[in-house]
Amino acid sequence: MKKLLKSALLIALSVTLLAGCTAKGEDAAPASQEKTLVVGATPVPHSEILEFIKPQLEEKGIKLEIKEFNDYVTPNLALSEGELDANFFQHAPYMDDFAAKNNIEIVSAGNVHVEPMAGYSKSIKDLQALEDGAAVAIPNDPTNEGRALLLLQSQGIIELKDNASLSQTPNDIVKNEKNLSFKELDAAQLPRVLDDVELAVINTNYALKAGMNPLNDSLFIEGKDSPYANIVTVRDGDTEREDIKTLMEVLNSEEVKKFIEEKYEGAIIPAF
Repeated sequence: MKKLLKSALLIALSVTLLAGCTAKGEDAAPASQEKTLVVGATPVPHSEILEFIKPQLEEKGIKLEIKEFNDYVTPNLALSEGELDANFFQHAPYMDDFAAKNNIEIVSAGNVHVEPMAGYSKSIKDLQALEDGAAVAIPNDPTNEGRALLLLQSQGIIELKDNASLSQTPNDIVKNEKNLSFKELDAAQLPRVLDDVELAVINTNYALKAGMNPLNDSLFIEGKDSPYANIVTVRDGDTEREDIKTLMEVLNSEEVKKFIEEKYEGAIIPAF
């Protein structure tokens, strides 16, 4: 009888403890539920900025997962196919052109910063020293190629058919007094070809990754009023998602503005 009573008490105690643990677990579950936000980005400065805001998003119940890319094509395709919730690497003219040509529906969730494009050289210290027939490397992707050519035009090196169009290529040059030879290359390769060309027009993210600061190391640079702000891109219809809105609130915070200004020393400019 005593054995039966002892067994019954043990069973009752086990049930009570189990019930207590279950109740405690149920109470804790909502607090531990965390939304994961997957964002694609190029390494510098986009991934660095995203790494900086991870703790702030964590406090708001969002775990940020960053996927790095080294090109301008894959991040948009991955976003369209649902592999990413957002990406952060491009400006709106590039996004619009890419979306139209690839028949995908992606939109801007908001501006973050401007990366002024600049011209670099290892062989000359002044544009006046650019020799006849010199090789000039420029990005070969839509919009950035036209942007680079417009920047060269602003320096008086060439003249273009259109004073504003971003869709121009070297075929649209109407005046090239120095008979410059243009090499159209993937944007990520441009810092690596500086030993092989007299001049290269490079996007700031790739220049920074190669250890070059456009303010200190370039021959010329876009003005601070550049309209090519880098944006966060999402699928059409996702701009009102609460996690995306929170992402933009944090990216447009005073803390991020200070981080950008101090870390990149003016090479990158907040656009909010």
